[in-house]
Amino acid sequence: MGNFGSFISSSFLALSWQNIVMICIGLVLIGLAIIKEYEPNLLLPIGFGCILANLGMSINTGFMKVLYEAGIETELFPLLIFIGVGAMIDFRPLLAMPKMVILGAAGQFGIYGTLILGCILAKYIPGLKWGLAEAASIGTIGAIDGPTAIYVTSKIAPHLLGPIAVAAYSYMSLVPIIQPPIMKALTSKADRQIHMEYAARPVSNRAVIVFPMLVTIAISIISPAAAPLIAALMLGNLMKESGVVPRLDKAAQNEIINISTLFLGLAVGATMTGESFLKPDVLFILILGLLAFILDTAAGVLFGQFMKVISGRKINPLIGACGISAFPMSGRIVAQMALKDDPDNFILMHAMGSNTAGQLGSVVAGGVLLALVQSML
Repeated sequence: MGNFGSFISSSFLALSWQNIVMICIGLVLIGLAIIKEYEPNLLLPIGFGCILANLGMSINTGFMKVLYEAGIETELFPLLIFIGVGAMIDFRPLLAMPKMVILGAAGQFGIYGTLILGCILAKYIPGLKWGLAEAASIGTIGAIDGPTAIYVTSKIAPHLLGPIAVAAYSYMSLVPIIQPPIMKALTSKADRQIHMEYAARPVSNRAVIVFPMLVTIAISIISPAAAPLIAALMLGNLMKESGVVPRLDKAAQNEIINISTLFLGLAVGATMTGESFLKPDVLFILILGLLAFILDTAAGVLFGQFMKVISGRKINPLIGACGISAFPMSGRIVAQMALKDDPDNFILMHAMGSNTAGQLGSVVAGGVLLALVQSML
């Protein structure tokens, strides 16, 4: 018994104060997942992985090393998750209203604005040892698209993977809290009460089957760095829309995405050791990530205001806010806000069109960032 007590005591003494703080942070993440239900599918394994990393089971040892090398270094887990996301997306609202692509592009403004700001801060704040790669990775948080942020970061700034992944998924879970005040500040009640007609042309089954193939070919040619992400997303969508592989479609939406999310969360959490996470620049990452999210939302709403004017008040500017990639959460929040000011104002389909455009936009933006950074390194 004395030997066992001595072992426990020596094990505890081996923990640094950074390890103890990170174990507490891991417990907080698990608490947010269980109590508040903030992105529980990812925050729970990330939090548990964080605890394990600070108990000696980081990505440098054991099964965590295997998971990290097999799924993060190879970018496999984000791509598998994108197959599942693609199988869940319905592109019909976007195909029925192609002009929503513009809002999907506007919703990526914060990514590039944050990239520029990150580079400026690194120049004037001595403690921030950031270059273009780090600033670009931080900017991807603004897309509110965890797999894209992880994919880009793992390729150009893997040492920032932990805080960027936590920020991306934490802010995704906070969409219902962060976006409504921005939308309300940038629109009037009369704006939010604008009704939008849904007299869209019918979308044929042939169109929804051809669409993922055309998008994959086009984006792979225009932005080769985005090819793996867009290919995975569109493969999942093609399996769904083709109707001939129901078992693969079901597996993509359930087993594949669930297992990949579990392993990705554990591997990302295992990067969050005290020595690598408790640094001043992590606070700046969290602040800049939030700023990127705010800028993306604001840019989308402001562009929605522009479209409202040129359309003669036929477009509700709220739909610009869901030009980010938080699908389908952002689309639902926008639709709920419109209903709150007018119970007869149904803009859900328009919001989903903008939201799916934002999903595509975030993938393209990630590819552009990769191409930009890799061309300058």
